[in-house]
Amino acid sequence: MSVNTVPTQRVGEKIWTIVVAAGSGTRFGSPKQFELINERRVVDWAVETARASSDGVVVVLPAAQAQREGGVVGGSTRSASVRCGLAAVPSDATIICVHDAARPFASEFLFHEVVDAVCAGADGAVPGLPVVDTIKFISSDNVVISTPDRSQIVAVQTPQAFRANVLRVAHSSNPESTDDATLVETNGGRVLIVHGDPLNRKLTTPEDLNWARAITRGEV
Repeated sequence: MSVNTVPTQRVGEKIWTIVVAAGSGTRFGSPKQFELINERRVVDWAVETARASSDGVVVVLPAAQAQREGGVVGGSTRSASVRCGLAAVPSDATIICVHDAARPFASEFLFHEVVDAVCAGADGAVPGLPVVDTIKFISSDNVVISTPDRSQIVAVQTPQAFRANVLRVAHSSNPESTDDATLVETNGGRVLIVHGDPLNRKLTTPEDLNWARAITRGEV
């Protein structure tokens, strides 16, 4: 398929992506989105793919970087930062993707998969991978409460795609969550899982960054 060909189901859609890159990197020890992978910043890897997969991109950054790079200033939490990005997305956008800059290796194919699921009728679509470890629900004092069936559990990733009006309504009361799909689900939305990508790993620790650099050098 030619790169200029728009799939039939996307005709008339206006797809925008919010790249969330405003975190302070508390767990990492520094703002990881500005670390280098093969002479390019982590955030630049994420933004490049988002631009190739969308009609427009809003990059949410810390204040200093936003002013210098023409981005949007983020909020005090991830959800607040997404809302800062939403305010900058044009009102005629029909589908909005939200992607964490800390996942630099998300592919264009993965963007297309979640967008296509929304085009087909879902309120939202999220990449997910099967959970291979046994999961335990525990109490505040570390006592096991129950063990869920891992065949019914997936580990989710970004990009996550949503009908624009659904995402805006889900954020309208300023709720908080670790991902946007949770807000849409809580609001009654129908969210589908598409198959995720093991390479779409979130960079959380310095070891993750070392892994990412090794990937680009062909060492993994």
